[in-house]
Amino acid sequence: MVCDRNETDLNINIPAVMLPQDAGASLESTIKNGVAVAVQLYSPDRPLVDTAEVFLWLMAVCTILCASYWSAWSAREASTEHEKLLKDAPEELLKMETSGSGVVDINTASALLFVVIASCFLILLYKRMSSWFVELLVILFCIGGVEGLQTCLVVLLSRWFKRAGESFIKVPFFGDVSYLTLAVSPFCIAFAVIWAVYRRISFAWIGQDILGIALIITVLQIVHVPNLKVGTVLLSCAFLYDHLLGFSFRWFHESVMIVVARVIKTGEDVPMLLKIPRMFDPWGGYSIIGFGDILLPGLLVAFSLRYDFLAKKKLRNGYFLWSMTAYGAGLLGTYLALTLMDGHGQPALLYIVPIMLGTLLMIGKRRGELKNLWTRGEPERACPHIQSTE
Repeated sequence: MVCDRNETDLNINIPAVMLPQDAGASLESTIKNGVAVAVQLYSPDRPLVDTAEVFLWLMAVCTILCASYWSAWSAREASTEHEKLLKDAPEELLKMETSGSGVVDINTASALLFVVIASCFLILLYKRMSSWFVELLVILFCIGGVEGLQTCLVVLLSRWFKRAGESFIKVPFFGDVSYLTLAVSPFCIAFAVIWAVYRRISFAWIGQDILGIALIITVLQIVHVPNLKVGTVLLSCAFLYDHLLGFSFRWFHESVMIVVARVIKTGEDVPMLLKIPRMFDPWGGYSIIGFGDILLPGLLVAFSLRYDFLAKKKLRNGYFLWSMTAYGAGLLGTYLALTLMDGHGQPALLYIVPIMLGTLLMIGKRRGELKNLWTRGEPERACPHIQSTE
């Protein structure tokens, strides 16, 4: 059939059917084997809210909650030790400060650099997507997951096996390692290897989520935002990153973030996200959330709880409850937008960042503590050497 270029009175109807990837592969294999196939089509209704999204929301919130309390507890212990050394032995305090505490504070430059590197990496992943590259990401994820799971288990088990956690042995290339770490490490390595080998089976998402949550909690324990200024720069850059790459149709004719998350080009699965299978969706699939959507806001939530602990603020008078509520509301707004957009993927930071930063900046200004939050990042503390003359 030949159509004129300006022809408008055409009545061409070409049916199109969308199938899940596994159903399409099964259908193709059956046809290639010469088996007669009969297909009955129907269009079931999707539920407005799937239970998987509720559990994923709880998973993200609880991960930040646990990581924040661990970080704040460690900061309070360090502050108590700091004050004790300052009072009793100033020279020991100097040695401790020069030796380091194992915590990495982000500055403004590193926050900007992090977002630039993350953007370049995502575009590289989009452009050069291949099976070997995904395998490399799986290996890196397993290494990080083993370290995170080991750290979390050692801290948890040391409450019952304190002696094993405080007894050390020198190991080549690793230095002093506790007996508890040596006991836990084989289990963590075996867990990650088993997940990597069987990651394509239906329930492998459980192992991926366990490794991912342990990794996020450990990173939030090690990496700190020192003040609200750095947190604002980091989340503002992440907001732009999420907006530009989540809605990148103008430059790439598709969403880079969604393509990479779903790995459409290779059929593999990038592990840098938490996921739960949709339970009542007839189309199947997974509800997912990227590590960055938990990790980056979690840095600011953990900072707010550390500030509250050091300032001895109660829950209602502090900043943690507000920041945690803002994060939950922002993530809830993401799922609402996802429903309104008929399932089209939404950049979560696009909704989380404005609510979180707006809430903390507004409350800090209203309480007259914004300058201290913005620059110092910790409450004013009187020097114990200064005694009152009254």
